[in-house]
Amino acid sequence: MNTQELDKKYVLQTYARADVEFISGDNARLVDCNGKNYIDFTSGIGVVSVGHANKRVNSAITKQISNITHISNLYNIAPQAKAAQKIVDSSGYDMQCFFGNSGAEANEGAIKIARKWGESKGEIKKYKIITLQQSFHGRTITTVKATGQEIMHNYFGPFPDGFVYADDIPSVESLLDDHTCAVMIELVQGEGGVIPQNKQEVQDLAKLLKKKGVLLIVDEVQTGGYRTGKFLASNVYEIEPDIITLAKGIGGGVPIGVVMTSLKDVLSAGDHGSTFGGNYLSSIATCEVMDILNQYSQSGELENTINYFNQVLEDFYKKNKRLFTKKVGIGMMCGLRVKDADTLNSIILNAKENGVMVLKAGKNTLRFLPPLTITKGEIDEGFKNLKLAVSSL
Repeated sequence: MNTQELDKKYVLQTYARADVEFISGDNARLVDCNGKNYIDFTSGIGVVSVGHANKRVNSAITKQISNITHISNLYNIAPQAKAAQKIVDSSGYDMQCFFGNSGAEANEGAIKIARKWGESKGEIKKYKIITLQQSFHGRTITTVKATGQEIMHNYFGPFPDGFVYADDIPSVESLLDDHTCAVMIELVQGEGGVIPQNKQEVQDLAKLLKKKGVLLIVDEVQTGGYRTGKFLASNVYEIEPDIITLAKGIGGGVPIGVVMTSLKDVLSAGDHGSTFGGNYLSSIATCEVMDILNQYSQSGELENTINYFNQVLEDFYKKNKRLFTKKVGIGMMCGLRVKDADTLNSIILNAKENGVMVLKAGKNTLRFLPPLTITKGEIDEGFKNLKLAVSSL
């Protein structure tokens, strides 16, 4: 049996997989099992932030697994402590970290912190969490319910109580009550369609919540790790949340999730845990990825890459307005609104055939999440291929 046949026989069919199998990569380049080359504008949905087969990350992982891959969180783990230091120092906030394995787990941790905090605030139990319509916070039962997309709630109830959905940032205030413990937002909604929030509205919300004694949770699973130009989108928006969640790009391809918070004394020993979270493998990878990205940012290379990618994307958009209605996004989290869903699906299929990988977001957005280390040559080649993909549409 080939891979596709094995997959269909033995793997639950929860993904509408594209008919392609990659066997190797190098930065923003991929090669499939037939030897065909592609430019990757997806980075594994924002995960391989420092590119495929990054030599520094591979070397760090290889050295680590020659000694210890995993023990448990019952013991001190040096690279986990160092990873936490690098994350906190890069954020600019006075926080501590808890390590899990995914964005959904990080968001579960954030919800638990908020609700335990809410239990300790006076006689009235604070447990409600307000999220936004079109948000996406994960695939567990709780994070599915935290997700403000009704279609995500089919089949899987009954759900945990206490989640309320606001239409937008300004409407959050009308939903606050004595039982509200937190508001949870993405500063740029990724799965919802690459939708950046208005900076002034976010800053006004942060001030309001501080005044009301309600926590602000920012889901940075997709925006964190310099995806928006700074280490956190929270830095871009110039706010200081109480809780931040991270995953994806900070591990460079190794599964990791992080919830970081200024509420350092809320959780006690036994309140939360993870068998694999922050083990030697994932935390050593995160340490190396953080070092690479910090250096890349401080040298100015990241800013140059972001500017060049957006310049080429803008040019591509202007020349294809018959297909696209708007360019959206921040930093290297970009999208083009497509006029209709059928055209979007055709673009993604044609792009693959022409050797460039792109993503769908929401109902009508062509999404770009390239490796942050993508070169100008790779950008040019990718858009050359994408121009061929749309030329017949």
